Amino acid sequence: MRSIRNWWKALPPNKQELFKESARKNKWKILLGVSSLGVLFVVFYFTHLEETPITGRTRLLVFGKGHFRELSQMEYDMWMEEFKSKMLPETDARYQVVERVVGHLSESNKDIPQVSALKWVIHVVDEPGVNAFVLPNGQVFVFTGLLNAVSDIHQLSFILGHEIAHAVLEHAAEKASLVHFLDFLSLIFLAMIWAICPRDSLAVVGQWIQSKLQEFMFDRPYSRTLEAEADKVGLQFAAKACVDVRASSVFWQQMELAETIQGQPKLPEWLSTHPSHENRAEHLDRLIPEALKIRESCNCPSLSGPDPRLIFKLNMQHLLESSKDQETPNSTKRDLSKPKLDFPHTQKVEDTPVIFAVKPTD
Repeated sequence: MRSIRNWWKALPPNKQELFKESARKNKWKILLGVSSLGVLFVVFYFTHLEETPITGRTRLLVFGKGHFRELSQMEYDMWMEEFKSKMLPETDARYQVVERVVGHLSESNKDIPQVSALKWVIHVVDEPGVNAFVLPNGQVFVFTGLLNAVSDIHQLSFILGHEIAHAVLEHAAEKASLVHFLDFLSLIFLAMIWAICPRDSLAVVGQWIQSKLQEFMFDRPYSRTLEAEADKVGLQFAAKACVDVRASSVFWQQMELAETIQGQPKLPEWLSTHPSHENRAEHLDRLIPEALKIRESCNCPSLSGPDPRLIFKLNMQHLLESSKDQETPNSTKRDLSKPKLDFPHTQKVEDTPVIFAVKPTD
């Protein structure tokens, strides 16, 4: 665009007038051409709309599933190369826990075609980060940091159900499609910016503003929507596996508490690609009654013991009371750098017996 603008400036005034006169004479042809492109663009958009599995939400999908699986294989090779020296062996207790949880989730949801169609392969990575992800081709990556962060097998089941939901709902292909679509639109706006702005510096600023508007008005909100959808579907997967779904919101409350204790800055949600821990916990609390009904409809045994949300609340009250008791009259502020967190129900995942509630057979 810069070269076209420079070419236009270099033209003699009489030639510029000739071009303008020609454009005025052929304005209807130009308008017809632009309108035709617009119609093709709209047709392309509506012919690439699909229904999301399970939720039925309409979304844009421009990539073929086969093509995207090939891209997933490339991403898998990249991760395997990066983590090749950190993979836990299949004999490790932590690997076996993850394998049994994923196996139980997939077996309990095999009535869903997208779940039974994939072969779920487990990879446990010795990394401290609290993270897990599932590639579209069914490759499951779980960091040991996540296994240390969850309190029990129920929380782990929900988190892995959430990640499996991303793969089943084809969120990666959907996000790539949105980026592809928005990039095409951006080219039009960028062409206008570079054609109109008289100086390159103004065009660069305009391009930066356009990219930030796209990021914060489309990319990040859309990503948060997909995360919320994966939470909903992942909770349903866990419910059908007879997991105590009430533990799901407790995990995010624990994450929020841990970040507060560590003094990590709390960014506004609109700056993030994920919902805040607090909003996530509240969203799950609203979904739990429906998930409990799904659990009951699957003939799962009744939940025994107190609600884990109540246990967490009582532990929080105990923590606050203990912190107040430890304060001295001369202290001006509390030392929260190393608080004593005493959650009697918390146990290392690899030390926890992997026992699921089993549906009674007739």
